[in-house]
Amino acid sequence: MIDSVINRVVVGPPPPGHRITFARLGGADSLEPTELHASAGRLAAALRALGIGPGDRIGILAANCLEWVLLDLAALRLKAVTAGLEPGKFEPTPELITRYELTILFTDRPFAHSRVRPIGDVRRLLDEPVGSVVEPAHYTSQDITTIKFTSGSSGEPKGLAATVGSIDSSITAVQTMFDHGGDDNLFVFLPLSLLQQRYWVYSALCFGHDLTISTYQAAFPVMRTVRPTVVMGVPAFYEAAMRHLQTDDRADAPQQLFGDRVRYLWTGSAPARPEMLRFFEDLGLPIYEGYGLNETCIVAKNGPGAHRTGSVGRVLAGKSVIFDEHGVVSVRCEHPVNDHYEYAPPGASERVFVGEGVVRTGDIGYLDEDGFLYIRGRADDTIVLDNGKKIIVRPIEERLRDSPAIAECVLYCITQTHLVAVVSPTAGPPDEAAITAHLAAVNEGLAPDERIRDVVIASPAFSVANGMLSEQFKPRRNEILDAYRERIEEVTCLLPSTP
Repeated sequence: MIDSVINRVVVGPPPPGHRITFARLGGADSLEPTELHASAGRLAAALRALGIGPGDRIGILAANCLEWVLLDLAALRLKAVTAGLEPGKFEPTPELITRYELTILFTDRPFAHSRVRPIGDVRRLLDEPVGSVVEPAHYTSQDITTIKFTSGSSGEPKGLAATVGSIDSSITAVQTMFDHGGDDNLFVFLPLSLLQQRYWVYSALCFGHDLTISTYQAAFPVMRTVRPTVVMGVPAFYEAAMRHLQTDDRADAPQQLFGDRVRYLWTGSAPARPEMLRFFEDLGLPIYEGYGLNETCIVAKNGPGAHRTGSVGRVLAGKSVIFDEHGVVSVRCEHPVNDHYEYAPPGASERVFVGEGVVRTGDIGYLDEDGFLYIRGRADDTIVLDNGKKIIVRPIEERLRDSPAIAECVLYCITQTHLVAVVSPTAGPPDEAAITAHLAAVNEGLAPDERIRDVVIASPAFSVANGMLSEQFKPRRNEILDAYRERIEEVTCLLPSTP
């Protein structure tokens, strides 16, 4: 047996004296990690009695809850493989079960099928008498624990089987940097179907700290109650928090929102605006941006003593970055997540996994003289005009998002002559005057070819529910273009030619 986080989680017992809380609007379940570990062992025995064994796939299609975590930990005990399925992105259907080769599916959605069980059955299974105790599985670095699914911009999500070595490497590198320990309470609210959110469960069971798991909808009211020391959130979450704080002039407003014990804020998964990062830093709330992909796990992270706003941090141990002649970033992983996709169209794996643990990210970036990594945008999102000028759209989009009236925006250039922005307004009726004024101010600071000629205001605003944002709140460029192509073409055709 290798000395690894996953093996320590499976074998246990976890350090005593801590709490894992599952908080929702209207209530919470709280238990000690030792109790969670014991319950996972009983559930593993009950699942084995149902015929679940090593290599079998347990699908979980449900909102964050205690049962979700128990199933994941029980699967680790059995050496079964979890398939975390994002609610709203997947629906329980016979085709889902067949496509992803699920032995059993637990869901909080109503659906009748011989291989489907309500996730509420987990508690009933815990109460059933079972036979012998399941001996904990032992893992090597190449073993698979879970299938995670890429968000993708279109088409069916691609599957990626995650190795123990990649999980261990990422959790260990983060623990070395942040030293999460006995006084910490990490707050997690993004879906547990995202593997990284389960890292913090494994961290609590391995290193000994409190953990609170909630949902995005309940995040703000729950934080005031649980008083976390670390908040794990995407940039869109902190943008919403910033807008709230900008309208609340009470001296204790940040404490009322986040509680009074925050040690630092963690963000990643999508680009964070430097202005937003500085806003929280000025409040005395350190916020550390990082960078990673499903295909690489965490690559770089800002942290205490090594923090540069605007960068995504220094590259973590076990990872190295390589740049081609165009500045496109590839990542070499000492412990790769995997070397191919599952459930992907022909050629998809070959375009990303280029051998010897190297993953081509498709992002454009550079390292500064102190080793901090900067990501400028996506190679695919570089627009080439008919005059040969290359426009990297991300910095321009970030400037547009500086307006309180703009929550998100995406630039397009369907004629290769001039840029049009599709803007998602912030809450409430769009403030068209503010959007127009901000566009004019941004254009003043841009080169002529970079200037935005017009704006299409999205209605309804981009959201995960309407498919315009991924589950990590990144704009889905292809879906947005499909939805607003006619309006983009209309304003493009009405615009006068560039003088």
